[in-house]
Amino acid sequence: MSVMSSPVEFLELLAREAAAVEFEGPLVAARAAGLPADRLAELEQAKVVALRVRALLERRRRREIELSGLYDTASDLAGLRDLDDVLRAIVHRARHLLGTDVAYMTLNDEEHGDTYMRVTDGSISARFQRLRLPMGAGLGGLVAQSGTPYVTANYPEDDRFHHTGEIDAGVGEEGLVAILGVPLRLGSTSIGVLYAANRSARPFAREEVALLVSLAAHAAVAIDTARLLAETRAALEELSAANSTIRAHSSSVERAAAAHDRMTALVLRGGGVEDVAAAVTEVLGGALLALDAEGRRLARVGDIEEPDRADLVEAVAASRTEGRSVRRGPLWYAAVVAGAENLGALVLRPDGELVDADQRILERAALVTALLLLFRRTVAEAEGRVRGELLDDLIARPLRDTDALRSRARRLGVDLDAPHALVAVDDDAIAATGSARQRVLSWATTYASTRGGLAAARDGRVVLMLPGRDAGAAARAVSRDLSRITGRPVTAGASGPSTGPASLAGVFQEADRCLSALGALGRAGQGASTAELGFVGLLLGAVGDDRGDRDVARFLAATVGPVVDYDARRGTALVRTLEAYFGVGGSLARAAELLHVHVNTVTQRLERVGQLLGADWQKPERALEVQLALRLHRLRTPSG
Repeated sequence: MSVMSSPVEFLELLAREAAAVEFEGPLVAARAAGLPADRLAELEQAKVVALRVRALLERRRRREIELSGLYDTASDLAGLRDLDDVLRAIVHRARHLLGTDVAYMTLNDEEHGDTYMRVTDGSISARFQRLRLPMGAGLGGLVAQSGTPYVTANYPEDDRFHHTGEIDAGVGEEGLVAILGVPLRLGSTSIGVLYAANRSARPFAREEVALLVSLAAHAAVAIDTARLLAETRAALEELSAANSTIRAHSSSVERAAAAHDRMTALVLRGGGVEDVAAAVTEVLGGALLALDAEGRRLARVGDIEEPDRADLVEAVAASRTEGRSVRRGPLWYAAVVAGAENLGALVLRPDGELVDADQRILERAALVTALLLLFRRTVAEAEGRVRGELLDDLIARPLRDTDALRSRARRLGVDLDAPHALVAVDDDAIAATGSARQRVLSWATTYASTRGGLAAARDGRVVLMLPGRDAGAAARAVSRDLSRITGRPVTAGASGPSTGPASLAGVFQEADRCLSALGALGRAGQGASTAELGFVGLLLGAVGDDRGDRDVARFLAATVGPVVDYDARRGTALVRTLEAYFGVGGSLARAAELLHVHVNTVTQRLERVGQLLGADWQKPERALEVQLALRLHRLRTPSG
């Protein structure tokens, strides 16, 4: 069957976008059919024209693709949300539009004076992705330095570029051969390089260079837009921060003014430290602790623990030195001072940060607290003088006008007809210096008044009249607390309870004798009542001086000293056996039962006592002396 080849066939090939090689088909068929030379020449001419048309259509198709890619890139820039996403999209499109194996982008590092890899697409080498190119080194370094495009069909063999071992190793590990690089330009400044690269040798057409330049221009715009957006955001954030600062400052000034007005009102209406603490926490939030000069709590608002003593002392000293509040960890400290006198501290744990105006509020609160404490002290001292004068009149002899005394006591909240114990504190508690004496008396006044009682200084003693019937417990409490305050042992003798204002003078005399008896018994630094000392205390109280104390010691040594010494050396229980024996009226059996030993043991112990004291120790006159000595020994060693 003959083949009738004609130029129409080339139109059909163009219509179905056939490959270039298929355009040889009609000529091959015509030669096979033996068409004349003029017909073959005509077909050859038609083929050439058809291929030109095909090339033109291919270029237009590619141009449409390129324009579409550029349009998509512009759309990405218009909706720029994340710079990394836009740059990755540009590099990916460059690889796709140029049909290369790899596309990548480097940016200039002004600080280090080189360029670094920013984005890659199609790369498989981690080393290549971490490359940094010195300015002027490699193709990219030359593009970055010169600001003009460069292309090489075979980079490893191209000696136009300054090769370095690090760059060549990275390019070699990636397997790149043909490389095209174009600058990223902002005006006259080059900020980086956009690349398209192949793993085999290939030329890059002028159109491809132009396309990559267009994509690089879009990338530069994206980078500059992102920079401008970042600067705009930073400016907006700074503006917002400044606005917030202004609002916060305005708010803090308003809080400070409100706090000042409120604390002024507290002082005028006679508020206390608790009210100041509540006002501060309502304004500043958090929790607050008010402490006195000794670190004792005056007021607490909210959940806050008392700070470590050493931390408190250091922080208060710093606050006093600096003349303002100081921060230590989560706590703020403000010293409460009056002149050079330390009155205490305010400790604040705020919910948030404190600005300067907030610190001023805390410091103003410390000043108001100092004023309140000074006022309270003045009132207390005045009241203490009134209470002291009343107690001094009550224990004086002769007692004058009991009805008037009852009236004065009622005004102070004291019921003289209720039972009271009187406690006398020894002279050693009132040190030689006037300040220490005043400190002890101030403590006693506060201690008594908080319990509804009275306190006064009289004849070198501090006397407290305390409600209650247990005089011994009152004496021990005063001895314990005052010893802690003064840092030295304090002896306290007590008596009572009283049965009315007329009995108070006598009760005081008994308390004073009890104090003297405790000294004679060697029980300094302890507290006891006349009832607890019994008749021995009354006898010794009549002596009540150093001579009496020495007489007691000599009497004990002469009477039961050998027995006491024997127990101390041998660890025996002769003293206990004697006490049990006299306690049950001289019955050996009952003494043995009380001591939980056999009767023979009691007999043997008493024989040893006879050897130590002499055979006449059980005669009535000697027995009385022994029993008195045993009682004195027990009183001198109450814990024994």
